[in-house]
Amino acid sequence: MKRNILLAAWMLFPFAAFAQNDTLTNERERLITLNEAIALARTQSVDAAVALNELRTAYWEYRTFRADLLPEVNLNGTLPNYNKSYSRYQNSDGSYSFVRNNTLGLSGTLSVDQNLWFTGGKLSLASSLEYIKQLGTGGDKRFMSVPVSLELTQPIFGVNSLKWNRRIEPVRYAEAKAAFITATERVTMTTITYFFNLLLAKENLNTARQNKMNADRLYEVAIAKRKMGQISENDLLQLKLNALQGKADVTEAESDLNAKMFQLRSFLGLSEDENLNPMLPESAPDIKMEYNLVLNKALERNSFAQNIRRRQLEADFEVATARGNLRSIDLFASVGYTGQDRTLTSSYENLLDNQIVQVGVKIPILDWGKRRGKVRVAKSNREVVLSKIRQEQMNFNQDIFLLVANFNNQAQQLDIAQEADGIAEKRYKTSVETFLIGQISTLDLNDAQNSKDAARQKHISELYYYWYYFYQIRSLTLWDFERNCELEADFEDIVRG
Repeated sequence: MKRNILLAAWMLFPFAAFAQNDTLTNERERLITLNEAIALARTQSVDAAVALNELRTAYWEYRTFRADLLPEVNLNGTLPNYNKSYSRYQNSDGSYSFVRNNTLGLSGTLSVDQNLWFTGGKLSLASSLEYIKQLGTGGDKRFMSVPVSLELTQPIFGVNSLKWNRRIEPVRYAEAKAAFITATERVTMTTITYFFNLLLAKENLNTARQNKMNADRLYEVAIAKRKMGQISENDLLQLKLNALQGKADVTEAESDLNAKMFQLRSFLGLSEDENLNPMLPESAPDIKMEYNLVLNKALERNSFAQNIRRRQLEADFEVATARGNLRSIDLFASVGYTGQDRTLTSSYENLLDNQIVQVGVKIPILDWGKRRGKVRVAKSNREVVLSKIRQEQMNFNQDIFLLVANFNNQAQQLDIAQEADGIAEKRYKTSVETFLIGQISTLDLNDAQNSKDAARQKHISELYYYWYYFYQIRSLTLWDFERNCELEADFEDIVRG
């Protein structure tokens, strides 16, 4: 009869108190799921803001490059040019004298300039006007006009930077777009880590509180059983130590929960008034990854593939630049019409041909092999880059292989941990009931409790690793394996938003 009374007191009191505690706590807490935390992190976290600004920087750099391919309208002028000074002048007999200048000049040129990416030159259609007036008594004034002229500036042997940029910049921007999606997935991975840290801290606190109440009730029951001579003094002292340890575990778990709460709350950009209560994900997608499929998606869409291509092009560009510096020949040609007179309108009449052709040559005769040495250095640097790329490619493939293997194994580990968690919980309840009727010792009860706590932590940890591996594969492949579609974003809308 006494045993039944003790068992009834044990079974009713702790769970009633526990339910009341949860009710009071939930009134102050905000329930949050893993998907909600991920959505908040992608819009409010500092890491997401950094990724967005890096994308915007890459976007405007690409827009600047695209603008170089379009015609520009430019206005250059000197308004005004006032000159009151002395300058040297050579007379007809060869002697020199100094003459005084006292002039006011105005000049302006309106041009439409177009870069020629296929040749590296520049073609300009220009119109200019120049005015000069001699100040002082009897000063004269003149206008000179060039109504239209067509100018070509063309390097002959130098490197065509615009053509190389036309190949490199689209790859660089594609790399930036892929890196943005990858960064977004990494924000998700960080969120998962912080979320499960808080979830584990919450479970540890709940476990510590439950264990403390259990230890307190067991100690109270043990006192009664000791008076009846049913347990030894050693078992009674052990249960008292368990009750004290339970109190210390609750204090430690509360501190850890507060730290993990602050960590997640700060990352999500939430107010300190928010008291987050993370919910354990009920299920995980049943997906089997294939290495070849994951590798192909990663090589096709990951920023690493674009990074390799960009670095190869940049290394080739450095070699081409060094070769182009071996010699330099520049062509400048201008054809048009010009006129001059004392009045503005007359300067546009009776126009004459205005033609200019210049060829500038710079060929080193003796530079002690300096320029050819730079070519060899550029080639050596290119070989270094290609060697690093090959090594990085092998490491990348290996990382993909290990990640796929870990994910596939993790699904099985999660199933085992989930089943072990349920079994350990049932075993602990059975051990408590068995202990109350004196069938097992405190050592067996402690072992059941420790197994229960470890199994619960193991279950949460395995669930964390499953989701972490899953999103890590998403971040490398930029592919959603649940919906079997690519991860995309409206970059124009994101940048302008």
